[in-house]
Amino acid sequence: MKIDRRSFLSFLIGGAAGTALSPLPWKLTDDISIWTQMWPWVPIPEKGEVSTVNSACTLCPGGCGISVRKVDDRVVKIEGLAGHPINNGGLCTLGLAGAQLLYGPQRVKAPMKNVGGRLVEISWEEALGEISARLKELRERGQPHRVACIAGTDRGTVPELLNRFLTVYGSPQFFRVPSIQDTYELALYLMQGVRASAGFDFENADYVLSFGSGLLDGWGTPVNIFQAHSRWCERSGKLVQIEPRQSRTAAKADSWIPINPGTEGVLALSLAGVIVKESLYNADFVNAQSSGFDSWQQVLLENYDTESAAKITGVDPSTIAKLARDFAGARKPLAVCGRGKGQSPGSLKEVMAVHALNALVGGIDRQGGVRAVPEPDYIDWPEPEMDAVAAAGMQQERVDQAGGSQYPHARYLLNRLPEAVNSSADSPLQVLFVSDANPCYSLPNSKAFSDAFKKIPMVVSFSSYLGETAELADFILPSPIYLEQYEDRPIAAGYPLPIVNLTRPVVKPLFNTRSVGDVVIELARSLGGTVAAAFPWEDYQTCLKETLGDKWIVLNEKGYWAGDKLGSGGQPATFETKSSRFEFTNAEIDAMARFAPVEPEGDIAAFPLVLVPYDTMRLWNGYIGDPPFVIKIVPDTVLKNNDVLIEINPATASELGLQDGQAANLTTPRGTARVRVHLFEGIMPGVVALPAGLGHTAHSKFLAGKGANVNALIGSVEDAATGYEAVWGIRAKLDKA
Repeated sequence: MKIDRRSFLSFLIGGAAGTALSPLPWKLTDDISIWTQMWPWVPIPEKGEVSTVNSACTLCPGGCGISVRKVDDRVVKIEGLAGHPINNGGLCTLGLAGAQLLYGPQRVKAPMKNVGGRLVEISWEEALGEISARLKELRERGQPHRVACIAGTDRGTVPELLNRFLTVYGSPQFFRVPSIQDTYELALYLMQGVRASAGFDFENADYVLSFGSGLLDGWGTPVNIFQAHSRWCERSGKLVQIEPRQSRTAAKADSWIPINPGTEGVLALSLAGVIVKESLYNADFVNAQSSGFDSWQQVLLENYDTESAAKITGVDPSTIAKLARDFAGARKPLAVCGRGKGQSPGSLKEVMAVHALNALVGGIDRQGGVRAVPEPDYIDWPEPEMDAVAAAGMQQERVDQAGGSQYPHARYLLNRLPEAVNSSADSPLQVLFVSDANPCYSLPNSKAFSDAFKKIPMVVSFSSYLGETAELADFILPSPIYLEQYEDRPIAAGYPLPIVNLTRPVVKPLFNTRSVGDVVIELARSLGGTVAAAFPWEDYQTCLKETLGDKWIVLNEKGYWAGDKLGSGGQPATFETKSSRFEFTNAEIDAMARFAPVEPEGDIAAFPLVLVPYDTMRLWNGYIGDPPFVIKIVPDTVLKNNDVLIEINPATASELGLQDGQAANLTTPRGTARVRVHLFEGIMPGVVALPAGLGHTAHSKFLAGKGANVNALIGSVEDAATGYEAVWGIRAKLDKA
């Protein structure tokens, strides 16, 4: 059959399978005829053979499996892969709209070079030749450490190839985009002695205590958590959400506990104090498998009583006591933190306080609890030979000082990069590669990142899309997107089991693109010597297939490989600390008595309000921006025409003389933005909130120019203990426009 435009749109976005989690089909079908006039590029597949390819979605860290339907070589529908352990047939709005990212006009179609402020198309040979020449020059000058790379993740063969390239070239400057997983990894290392990711068994928990985590707003593995929430409702499980604004998660929770922003760690410690004082903790775990409990409980009892905590957090003492008792009394309680989608590391001590709550109730490596998920071990390449230039370069200090004397445990501190570059007359970095990341938009202090990128002599972006960071690049070397290539994606954020997904080429690459892996291998080959010798593979696909070994067959057949299911418990957890136990405190962990909430930037007299960003499943604040179909479903309480709406409590608005829908100017110590007022009872007085994911200046005409980028209004605030980005908001004022 031939599919016309109206049928195609229904075909692409409709169907019962995979759409239950999303209002996407219903709003999009409001006025299809106008849509097809607005977007003449909507594809019309000819009649042909229908086929399905199983693959994986890489648009967020959730790790969903997908089933892609084609008519001949045209993708016409994407839905969740039934039976996949993470999403089992479900898919979010962004995943459903993936075909627009494949066929949309925002794609970068060929290598580009910035010539006098204008991007012009060049050949691959020209682009790689110029980049290679610059790399050779820096090595000859003994400055390989002035080359760096920012990647969206450090796991999988592509990030490992990038890191390997830097190592044999002679640079320690590899950066991973920050998230709450950074802090959880460090907390697991300090308290359990393991290098692992934190995985949360939401499916089997019966009482979830969330300290600001947007569990139904895109945190971790969104679809998996949605499905777990449905099972909580069926089994009378409970979700308690603690945050200053009533998010979708809070609205769907059994209880919403409003709290003064930034004080969640104090509340966690006061809950622990009640549990300890009333002996509600799991004595078997504490007595047999923990260390440092006596000194830790003394700190709790002396500093975190309910009355003191109430003054700081704004949560009533009786509520604190009830929360503690309910949590400790549940059969399988689970506590989690990481605000919104968990895209900021936050305070180490806050994460440790929440992790200690799980330990108190025996929820470590237990069904329904939190688990240390080991890092992938299938990448087992031989150690590369390093020449004298590389060896000397690897001894140089990282520009972010991660792993140095001040922050010995931090692996990556990307938030410190702008200051290191902007404060130097001569940029410490001369070449910067960027893969699967858009720091000039998606990270706090985004303007400082943009300023830094302008100072770096050569920025090379591997972006498939013309985002804010790619626009500042000197070269764009576009890679195929996830529907056009093979690539492994290990570990889904927050998932409690090890898992490896494999993206598969659903269609042949549509444009003149090359995979990042192939580009790295080509650049290494052009440099020769020990650098070339470290990359013996003919191409990236050969590297991937050899690396995956036995898993290659399974991954090709199923699209994923998953570790064993969680057991029911009963076996003691394994800890690799000096005491071989879980450590509530030790010589490396600062005394909890010195814990203090991270203060927002700004003077309270000049900026009487507190601005907090919020996340929603309908806006994406990472490397990928909303495709047109997804931006269409953003409600008019968030975006109206091109104006973003700021949430404010009616009482606060009344004090400022502001009315619903009125235009206003939002000012912070970092900048000003035009907004419209949205009166919202679900936000605490004195607090205002803006959505993350708007205010793009790039990508496409369907996304750019809408609203304001909250990251341009918020500066960077370091966690004193780790150097990690810990900002959660900023002081602000709101005036009539």
